[in-house]
Amino acid sequence: MKKILLTGATGFVGSELLVKLIKHSNYQIFAASRSANSILENACKVFMLGSFNLHTSWHEALADIDCVIHTAGRAHVLKKEPNALELFKESNTEATLNLARQAEALGVKRFIFISSIGVNGAYTPNQPFSELSQPAPHTEYAISKMKAELGLLQIAEQSEMEVVIIRPPLIYAAHAPGNFRRLLKLVKLGIPLPFGSINNSRSMIALENLIDFICRCIDHPAAANQTFLVSDGKNFSTKELVTLLAKGMGRKLPFVSVPPACLKGLAKLLGRQGLHTQLCESLKIDISKSKVLLGWAPPVSAETALVNAGKQYLAIAAKKDKQ
Repeated sequence: MKKILLTGATGFVGSELLVKLIKHSNYQIFAASRSANSILENACKVFMLGSFNLHTSWHEALADIDCVIHTAGRAHVLKKEPNALELFKESNTEATLNLARQAEALGVKRFIFISSIGVNGAYTPNQPFSELSQPAPHTEYAISKMKAELGLLQIAEQSEMEVVIIRPPLIYAAHAPGNFRRLLKLVKLGIPLPFGSINNSRSMIALENLIDFICRCIDHPAAANQTFLVSDGKNFSTKELVTLLAKGMGRKLPFVSVPPACLKGLAKLLGRQGLHTQLCESLKIDISKSKVLLGWAPPVSAETALVNAGKQYLAIAAKKDKQ
């Protein structure tokens, strides 16, 4: 059996990936955690780390491991911090490379790193991003991910450990954190949203599609030492996205046509330029490499996944209201 160490197993991506992996008869799953979690402990062997930083010792957790899937990291910090870059580098760069160096030294064969499309940039004014696009990280988070990527590729060049880098765009599901959760709340309220004149085009990826792609990268020989950009393979405007979420909630949402320049000006006034970029600019991804090299296609259509996200979010909200 292939032994896999999963980090971030209680996180948004990691917890769903764990459910998928433990069902696989050819895998033996181990998880690394910074705190006790009864659900996690009932699912697999858990190594308690206490901390996750440049000085963490991974030797016990990495013993006889074949593949590391590294989903842990610092993200979804919505408030601006004065030392943001240092904090992100500590968690996403230094801690990642510390883990990778120890993994290589202990004979781990493959290291899968979940990075971010932010390494490529914030938006695509013309051509879609591809693996050949010049990196242009726009936030402290994206910079920390890019630095981790560069360090991992250097380790791969100097050793026999294979590295796989995956850059997803916005990952969505009914229980997604961050700005997608805020959007779900707005759709549930049923108030008119100001996206009637926004004709952008954005790539995203459903959580189940990302999980499927990560699993493809565990064993596929062609994934070795490669970087992949992944998405659902279909782009939507913000208006189309909201319409599909609303459909899942069983409602038809009205839109207000506000001139794009007004929305941009208001976002700048409020200091929410990042949110404006996510909602109003285009970000398109070319996933041809994933399709050709790995023979991968998203198992769930984007339309189905978005409608289901709206439906499941409504069910979750109703359950909370009853409690």
